[in-house]
Amino acid sequence: MSKFKQKATIVGAGLIGKSWAIVFARAGWSVTLYDSDSAVLDVALAEIEQHAATMQDAGMLENTESLLAGISLQGDLSTALAEAEYVQECGPEDLEIKQELFATMDRLAQADTVLASSTSAIVTSNFTGNLAGRGRMLVAHPVNPPHLVPLVELSPAEWTDPAVVDRARSIMESLGQTPILVRQEIDGFILNRLQAALLNEAVRLVEGGYVSPGDLDKTVADGLGLRWSFMGPFETIDLNAPAGVRDYAARYSPFFERIVESQSTVPDWSGDTLDSIDSYCRSLLTLDEIPVKSRWRDHKLALLRSHKRQVSEDG
Repeated sequence: MSKFKQKATIVGAGLIGKSWAIVFARAGWSVTLYDSDSAVLDVALAEIEQHAATMQDAGMLENTESLLAGISLQGDLSTALAEAEYVQECGPEDLEIKQELFATMDRLAQADTVLASSTSAIVTSNFTGNLAGRGRMLVAHPVNPPHLVPLVELSPAEWTDPAVVDRARSIMESLGQTPILVRQEIDGFILNRLQAALLNEAVRLVEGGYVSPGDLDKTVADGLGLRWSFMGPFETIDLNAPAGVRDYAARYSPFFERIVESQSTVPDWSGDTLDSIDSYCRSLLTLDEIPVKSRWRDHKLALLRSHKRQVSEDG
């Protein structure tokens, strides 16, 4: 009898693929990490070990050895898909590539294997519509990096079998992820649409000369972000009026209606505005320092994730 719970295959050993491998292996799954590029596979385990060490330092992982023992590398897709119960595709963000890849996986994977995509922008119906096994396909869009940020957006097509969606949700929950359901296909899903709204307004405010890029970042990091790290916007406003969300709406909806009239224009993501934002970012770190700062970010995320889990268990 296998010591592993189930078998998952990760298709694509890039940044997101390696992170997904950690998610499944951490939960005791046997993981096959596939990539057609041998050079990518050559460094994959070493980079996964670095991520695992960060998690161990933050108290999110007892040891790295058991996690690494659950991950194997494979350069042949047919072999990688054999006996997989769940597949997480992490290929390029290119529609034609995804169409071809899902057609191949549909042909090679066993009939009851769930086939999910990590795409952040392409809806399921665009790359599964003409496939025989389209009922077992959906988007499972993570937040980068998924081994530290648990949200996963499950976005099925209209023909995706509801039982497959339920199965994907159960799997994500068993992995310690936080799945949400996108009830109708929509460009950008949920998270990126919320992020786009905030980023567009951030650029618009800098463009209009209302705030510097640095002070805009402080507004989120030391303001909105602190509350949003443990409760969502609806919970937040429910606590911001004596009689809850209806009271908040009565007090502030005219104010928000007035603001939205000034948010109807598309901000300029170029020219002087981009120069200003880029100058601010480069004052913080040079381009070659980005990998170091990314590792710092991951360490902070691991500490925050560990803290939130501990608070939840204590509460």
